[in-house]
Amino acid sequence: MSMNYLSAENISKSFGEKWLFKNISFGLNRGDKVALIGTNGTGKTTFLNILAGVLAPDEGEVSLRKDIRLGYLDQSPSFDEALPVIEVIFASSNPVAHAVKRYEQALAAGNNEALTEILEEMDHLKAWDFEAKVKEILGRLGIHDVDARFGTLSGGQRKRVALAKVLLEDPDLLILDEPTNHLDLTTVEWLESYLNTQNTTLLVVTHDRYFLDKVCNNVLELDHGSAFVYKGNYAYFLEKKSEREEVEAAEIDKARNLMRKELDWIRRQPKARGTKAKYRVDAFEDLKDKASQKKFDNQLELNVKATRLGSKIVELQSVGKRYGDRELIHNFVYTFRKGDRIGIVGPNGMGKTTLLKMITGEERPTNGQVVRGDTVQFGYYTQSDISFEDGQRVIEIVKDVAEVVRLGNGQTVTVSKFLETFLFPPAKQHDYIEKLSGGEKRRLQLLLMLMKEPNFLILDEPTNDLDISSLNVLEEFLSNFPGCLIIVSHDRYFLDQLVDHLFVFEGEGKIRDFPGNYPDYRLWLEEQESSSRQEAAEARSAPKAEVPVATTPKATDTAKRKLSYKEQREMEQLETDMAAMEERKATLIQKLNSGGSHEELTAWAREIEEITDSLGEKEMRWLELSEFA
Repeated sequence: MSMNYLSAENISKSFGEKWLFKNISFGLNRGDKVALIGTNGTGKTTFLNILAGVLAPDEGEVSLRKDIRLGYLDQSPSFDEALPVIEVIFASSNPVAHAVKRYEQALAAGNNEALTEILEEMDHLKAWDFEAKVKEILGRLGIHDVDARFGTLSGGQRKRVALAKVLLEDPDLLILDEPTNHLDLTTVEWLESYLNTQNTTLLVVTHDRYFLDKVCNNVLELDHGSAFVYKGNYAYFLEKKSEREEVEAAEIDKARNLMRKELDWIRRQPKARGTKAKYRVDAFEDLKDKASQKKFDNQLELNVKATRLGSKIVELQSVGKRYGDRELIHNFVYTFRKGDRIGIVGPNGMGKTTLLKMITGEERPTNGQVVRGDTVQFGYYTQSDISFEDGQRVIEIVKDVAEVVRLGNGQTVTVSKFLETFLFPPAKQHDYIEKLSGGEKRRLQLLLMLMKEPNFLILDEPTNDLDISSLNVLEEFLSNFPGCLIIVSHDRYFLDQLVDHLFVFEGEGKIRDFPGNYPDYRLWLEEQESSSRQEAAEARSAPKAEVPVATTPKATDTAKRKLSYKEQREMEQLETDMAAMEERKATLIQKLNSGGSHEELTAWAREIEEITDSLGEKEMRWLELSEFA
């Protein structure tokens, strides 16, 4: 029977006159992995804040099951700026870290009484593999300088530290707001696999559609103040949502026809007589609401005119960039051609943004040169915030650029019509910019850049903070964009839709020019790793291959490979070994709980740690093999 972890009963929240959502009831059971989705401005973050207890609802209540530990990653984590990263991660709210600390103190002091007491807690908290887990999570999230003060970190680093903290607390229920923002591709794939293999109960807001499809088994959609639950993954949600929209569109049409009749009836009544049927007038008001709803229109046509691009675009002639002793980019050579659609991938901090700035001329290379053609007009979309004046409205900032927008087909449209295409309906166009959500500001920033008719677009993490509807609009636009396109993104779906060529930052200044998209690159990488493992095994002529680092193969990759006979045998052996080690570990923990001499306790505790480390390695290898089983 499923155990209920969290319940929300009839919760509502308003801002001023406007209800963000009303009378939403929702429950989370153990093992549920729920994606919360909805367009920007529908109140997803507010909804999470209410469920996490950070914000009180205006109506209704949220109850969390007794003894359930909740971990919450919010959009802009804030901690004491003066604290070193390691202290932020192991703040006293982390019960596992707290237990490990007390265990180590008791062990060092030889305090058998305290040790016996804490062993039970260590067991209950599954704290034996904590150190290995800390190393894995910090390493995977690229947190290496654990003594740096939190206040000196960039926005992306802060988010990764907060994510590490919440994962290490190992809560029963995880609520994550945009966990994949500021992560590179490999890390997103690791997180996907981590959340999949843990017995996690999860509520997540993310716009990474591969992540949604692989990790989540339920979808909760916030739409026009109501909530809709879909019992399935993202692909199932898309199918059911389109069915729902068709039904609603038919209902709106029906309501509009009925309304014409009702309107006729109302108008025919003599003005002076107050005898109109009350129920009929009330019904008319409801009907008016229904009939005035907007029909769903997914046929958004978005294309702006791009200035003509000459034959000479941009040439990178042995371009290099150093900062002190560190070489970020080593003699990179590339000549851009018309229609280039390039994705840039690689770990954070490798110099991706530096390359973009050298292409546009914002930064100078240390050696080599960048030659730009006369006709090139860059549109550079960065991760920095939009700049606007206090009290400025959406429509005003757009009209500062132009009164009309020229489209690719030669037609012109009003700024207001163009804003609608970018999901800013007329009512929203008169909102103050400071009142917009993070995603709405990003969308506005993108629109302002496109209005300047660029012919060479450079987009640095354009998908951060954009909701799925905005991403669909942007993908549609970019797929028809006639100029050059460079995209830095950790959103694999977005990249796969749009690029056919990659610059892969491999470290130590090397950039690989790879002819293909991201799944092609992953497949090539797997083949390289597989053949180098084979060569290493042959060179050693040992019967057993080394335990490789677990990677997360893509679904498309796994279909192309099955386990060899040798690997099947290895997998069976791993299962036998793991079961025996778990049994030995349980026996040792029982011995520890029963007490013994100081020497015995120390020896048993050490053996438990060794078994845990070894188990971790075997589990990783088993997981890797199970992807192909």
